[in-house]
Amino acid sequence: MANRKVAVLVAGSWGTALAAVLADNGHEVCLWTRRDRQAEEINQTRLNTRYLPEVRLPERLAATSDLAEAVMGADAVLFVAPSSALREVAKAAAPYLTKDTLVLHAVKGFEVNSLKRMSSVLAEELPVPAERLVVLSGPSHAEEVVRKQPTTVVVASVDRTAAEQAQDYFINHYFRVYTNTDVVGVEVAGAIKNIIALGAGLSDGLGFGDNAKAALITRGLAEIGRLGEAMGANMLTFAGLAGVGDLIVTCTSQHSRNWRAGSLLAQGLTVAEVLERMGMVVEGIRTTAAAHSLASRYQVQMPITEQLHAVLFEGKEPRLAVEHLMARGRTQEMDK
Repeated sequence: MANRKVAVLVAGSWGTALAAVLADNGHEVCLWTRRDRQAEEINQTRLNTRYLPEVRLPERLAATSDLAEAVMGADAVLFVAPSSALREVAKAAAPYLTKDTLVLHAVKGFEVNSLKRMSSVLAEELPVPAERLVVLSGPSHAEEVVRKQPTTVVVASVDRTAAEQAQDYFINHYFRVYTNTDVVGVEVAGAIKNIIALGAGLSDGLGFGDNAKAALITRGLAEIGRLGEAMGANMLTFAGLAGVGDLIVTCTSQHSRNWRAGSLLAQGLTVAEVLERMGMVVEGIRTTAAAHSLASRYQVQMPITEQLHAVLFEGKEPRLAVEHLMARGRTQEMDK
């Protein structure tokens, strides 16, 4: 692929890491941030110290706080804003896009008020057809990607050609990219795994050990599959990178924000205290609220999500929530 202009919105840890991948591949990358100081720091020092300290960014990566400058004339636009801000950012970027712009997102969550997937939010706000929308997901921590440690992800679009174009933008010797056409499955898996990671951190924080965490991850995958199938996903997606792959890394890694948040909850901190301590977005907290509503809408059982919702929003003691999970009535493992 010839070198192209790519806009990346915004300059958090994941947006910065993906911008670095694109720059390493020879593309002209413009990374947008709301903060003038952050843009100046990246351009002058090649560092984004707030999110990825001590990692030098490629020279081909330029930062700006001017959204029009970032997006205008871009062949592709990658949205990496928090799920709660995606609609606002998309609406602001929309005037500078055309129907031919390749639009990607790497946001793992739902819009809480509407319960919509991220690609649906983008489709409503941007002047591009669904065939030009691509989602990037999979087991991938920014801290490892920006250091060029081997990583494998998936890009999904309803149009195979668009997915392959996205694949060409990103793939290189340390960042391997597979394609998929199951947008629903990839987005549902990417969102719900953050809830299960909160539970894994909570379990570890309570000292329940590996047996409990393995069970939580496995039954969490069952919850992802139940909701995904109800929403129209291909069940095979959940056995792949966006499903079990991302679930494993998010539930077990020291880099996982959601795991760390769950661990802090187990120590007795409130949600507000956890968020203050983290200083970053923890998507699993908002996603728990959305998934709890989606489970009701689609009439599927999501007991882990239900108990985490009680901990996060109803004041339930974490240890009691785990005990209630263990005390559920008898069931057959393959029951839906």
